[in-house]
Amino acid sequence: MAHKIIMPKQGLQMTEGVITQWLKQEGETIQEGEPFFEMETDKLSITIDASASGTVLKLLYEEGDMVPVTETIAIIGEPGEDYAALLSGEEAPAAEAAAPAEAAAAPAAAVPANVHKIILPKQGLQMTEGVITQWLKQEGDEVKEGEPLFEMETDKLSIVIDSTATGTVLKLLYEEGDMVPVTETIAYVGPAGTDIEAALAAPAAPAAAAEEAPVPVGDGRIFASPRAKMVAEEKGVDIASLKGTGPDGLIIERDVLSAKPAPKAAPVAKVVEAAPAAEELETVIPLKGMRKIIAERMHQSLHDLAQANHRMEVDMTQCVAMREQLKAAGVKVSYNDMVIRCVAKALTEFPMMNSSMTDTAIIQKHYVNVGMAVATDTGLLVPVIKDTDKMSLTQISEAAKDLGKRTKEGGLNPDELTGGTFTVTNLGMFGVDSFTAVINAPEAGILAVGQMKKRAVVLDDDSIVVRPMMWLSLTYDHRIVDGAPAAQFLKRIKTLLETPALLL
Repeated sequence: MAHKIIMPKQGLQMTEGVITQWLKQEGETIQEGEPFFEMETDKLSITIDASASGTVLKLLYEEGDMVPVTETIAIIGEPGEDYAALLSGEEAPAAEAAAPAEAAAAPAAAVPANVHKIILPKQGLQMTEGVITQWLKQEGDEVKEGEPLFEMETDKLSIVIDSTATGTVLKLLYEEGDMVPVTETIAYVGPAGTDIEAALAAPAAPAAAAEEAPVPVGDGRIFASPRAKMVAEEKGVDIASLKGTGPDGLIIERDVLSAKPAPKAAPVAKVVEAAPAAEELETVIPLKGMRKIIAERMHQSLHDLAQANHRMEVDMTQCVAMREQLKAAGVKVSYNDMVIRCVAKALTEFPMMNSSMTDTAIIQKHYVNVGMAVATDTGLLVPVIKDTDKMSLTQISEAAKDLGKRTKEGGLNPDELTGGTFTVTNLGMFGVDSFTAVINAPEAGILAVGQMKKRAVVLDDDSIVVRPMMWLSLTYDHRIVDGAPAAQFLKRIKTLLETPALLL
């Protein structure tokens, strides 16, 4: 039987992804779990495995295309199988099980074009099923695209899943507590008054025969991550000459960085000095892929959230002393690790800062997952340290080092980029004293950390001393948190950093 392959949703905020490379072409065979294509979002670049075994019958999108989540992107089935009915919304019949015309089975049900299927999204490469723990909308309720629809649990996480369509909840196909396979249809959303029961019971109109799949192209593909290809292009490295050190010989970023760039051709002497061409004065960088998605997310965050800002200067004297003591004992931690530890503790004391907002409610999280912004060659990523409030300073340091390293190498699991409840971003290493960060929606806030710098400080007794000082800047969603409690939250972080013994 033919199977639809969809664009998987990798994280709660993902609405679309870019297919950067097909690893299998039409006509080639593939096994379930075998790498099928590479995809980029604003958060990550990953390889997606096939969710079925068979022959690639049809690729519906080309490399470089931006595709909405849950959209059908390919068909896998038996050679020669008719998949036209599958594309029109029916289940495609298996080639070997086709009945004679005079004894044909009852036709499959047709879902109206204006009715949307809601599927159970795949959260991570290894996820095969999830439990619907609570429906946040009931049949007959109105729901908007991007509005929370249900809560789901897997063996890795517990999260709220947003609706991928706007309309009335026409039918819920599963009950709370049901275990559902990934990509299974779990609900229908469409115009109010639609008789979904009659629509599901009605036979579908016969679909036109599908075009024959084109002859597969030859091999000769370069097995490299999207990040490796981008860095190779920027540095002028011939990626085809490299030997990959990633899984199954995959060329990754570190392979490119360790290679020598291709020699530049000798410049050609000009007899007459001509005016520079227009293309030599300007470089046009197409807004696509990860950069396009980041631009859209930042604009959406500023447009949708009521962002306000508080700033405070922190005396880091005690943190410096503690770090030196730990260093002498053979324990290495960074000042950013200390900030994350203090933020995690403060979030347990100010739960409204650990919340998110929907059109109808504020969702207060009873877990603390601090995201740490990491700059990469292709954009800003935010890996998440799960259950940060339950970790010691050294555990946070180890987790931060591991996540930071794998983020830059492109080796993160999608689960490690989702589920954050608050974000810390630090530009101190670039010499930035203070800055205002944009909230990583749907979180309620983000803390921007500047560089630590020695400054002359006037004490209460009017004496002047030199102290290591650092600026903190809190951006918060004023719809969720008022100015006074936001200031108290920032003051609590300042107190913990100035008196780190309170963390013990």
